[in-house]
Amino acid sequence: MSLTEGPFYTPDSPEKTDFRDDGSGDAVTLTGRVVDTRCQPVAGAVVDLWHADDLGRYDNSGYRYRGHVRTGTDGSYRFETIRPGYYGSRTRHYHVKIAAPRRRVLTTQLYLPGEPRNDSDWLFREALLVSLDRAHRVLVASFEFVVPVG
Repeated sequence: MSLTEGPFYTPDSPEKTDFRDDGSGDAVTLTGRVVDTRCQPVAGAVVDLWHADDLGRYDNSGYRYRGHVRTGTDGSYRFETIRPGYYGSRTRHYHVKIAAPRRRVLTTQLYLPGEPRNDSDWLFREALLVSLDRAHRVLVASFEFVVPVG
């Protein structure tokens, strides 16, 4: 499901998987796969992630809490990051762009289940909720992106 990239997108993010050195906040591992509509993994897709810090602030001059990875042969991606903070009327969310080979770019947002602001956020979509588990002191959020067949 496509959603707006918002006003805080910065192109040419660095390739990086670990955002935890960018500041503080509750640790989250965001993981999943990119597959096509036939459920086949999409290797080499660029998963570009950006989000606010734990106080709801975006870094608009650098690349704090911004980066991208390429999916593996099994379509998998993984980021070590934090739970973003609230800002304005927005609930906690992650911004994502998926650039898969020979496919249109998918721009969307991911949401965390159980957040009190989900119901009042005008952009919130239940279909974009991550699956959430806890592993030791880290929240593990998972989401599978589906892109059209190339």
